Amino acid sequence: MSDPLAVAEKVSGPLPELSADEIDAAAKRISDIIEPTPLQRIPRLSALTGAEVYLKREDLTAVRSYKLRGAYNLMMQLTEAEKAAGVVTASAGNHAQGVAFACKAMGVRGRIYVPTTTPKQKRDRIRVHGGEFVELIAIGDTYDAAAAAAADDVARTGATMVPPFDDPRTAAGQGTIAAEFLEQLGTQPDLVVVPVGGGGCLAGIATYLRERSPRTAILAAEPTGAASMTAALVAGGPVTLPEIDPFVDGAAVRRVGAVGYQAVVRFGGAVRSHASLPLLTSTETRTGAGSFRMMHVDEGAICTAMLELYQNEGIVAEPAGALAAAALREVEVEPGSTVVVLLSGGNNDVSRYGEVIERSLVHQGLKHYFLVDFPQEPGALRRFLDEVLGPDDDITLFEYVKRNNRETGAALVGIELGSPQGLDSLLERMDKAPIQCERLDPNSPAYRYLT
Repeated sequence: MSDPLAVAEKVSGPLPELSADEIDAAAKRISDIIEPTPLQRIPRLSALTGAEVYLKREDLTAVRSYKLRGAYNLMMQLTEAEKAAGVVTASAGNHAQGVAFACKAMGVRGRIYVPTTTPKQKRDRIRVHGGEFVELIAIGDTYDAAAAAAADDVARTGATMVPPFDDPRTAAGQGTIAAEFLEQLGTQPDLVVVPVGGGGCLAGIATYLRERSPRTAILAAEPTGAASMTAALVAGGPVTLPEIDPFVDGAAVRRVGAVGYQAVVRFGGAVRSHASLPLLTSTETRTGAGSFRMMHVDEGAICTAMLELYQNEGIVAEPAGALAAAALREVEVEPGSTVVVLLSGGNNDVSRYGEVIERSLVHQGLKHYFLVDFPQEPGALRRFLDEVLGPDDDITLFEYVKRNNRETGAALVGIELGSPQGLDSLLERMDKAPIQCERLDPNSPAYRYLT
């Protein structure tokens, strides 16, 4: 894949250094088109943590994510020749909306590459924001595949690339989030929790805080299935992950950008081995003044955070948007401290909520799947219900995997428990029953195939 920094410098000359001054300049540059987003105190999370917790509501921008900041800041700095050549970008969906919005506002033609897995809701919004000025092209099943196609387009046509994260101009625009919440708070927060995908937003926020709020600690959270920044810190530079889980689509990137990695290194996050990796685990407190820590968050925990935000605060968050809130739920913070959590986006397709609920239940230990070998005789299912299922358990899925003329027949059975503590007694009753039951491991190929 072409280096986006090298491509940008070849067209525009040396790029501006990412700095707090450049981020302040970006804030002025985009102020006419992007209004500040609210910084909202969340009583539920404050009571849960003992801290004063605020959500930075980037889901309330015109494109429902912070990505408009970086896209618009970069495109405002293009020369007339660069704009005339048209712009090209690759995105999982949110940056694409920012570019589309900017294209229409500035009258610039653009081609936007997204993976085929981009939710329909995001693709529809790209078309709405860009109108006749953008062409949407779906290709490959990951962001990285779309990025490769976009780079090929630039090499072939001479169009201008608008990188979603690996460009100082993009990162500076995204860093205006930090400038805003510092002004809104009127003080330096003790901790800021930031979601990580390609690293552009983290680069901007970390750079600004390092210069303007040096006592503020950063907790950077990435999905377990796409931990590309952690891999970069371990390797001493960006590396390409062999595979990722694309569920948290806004943060599912195989390789972080050089801009994000370098900003983390400057903040003090450089490591060379797993043994010294500054990685937070559940209920571990490592948020000292000015510190930087990485954390992995399970996709199921992210789904739980999405549902809690919706059911309690009425906030529609996409998986990447709820990533930072999910991370906060799994660490201890100093009581009485001030915490800012970035809610990065709200472009969630309602058709995904079935999977969101499923992943949340599995993560909480409430949903389990079994292969049950039933005797092919009358009353077998009734005995299973009477002798194995508990009073608060419910069968949510029942289907025969294979039908034949044997004495027994296997069925896939999904069981939702009344509480996670009910699993041990359920397994004990299964062991005592004359029916053979096999629990499916959520991490196994059989589980993924059958469910």
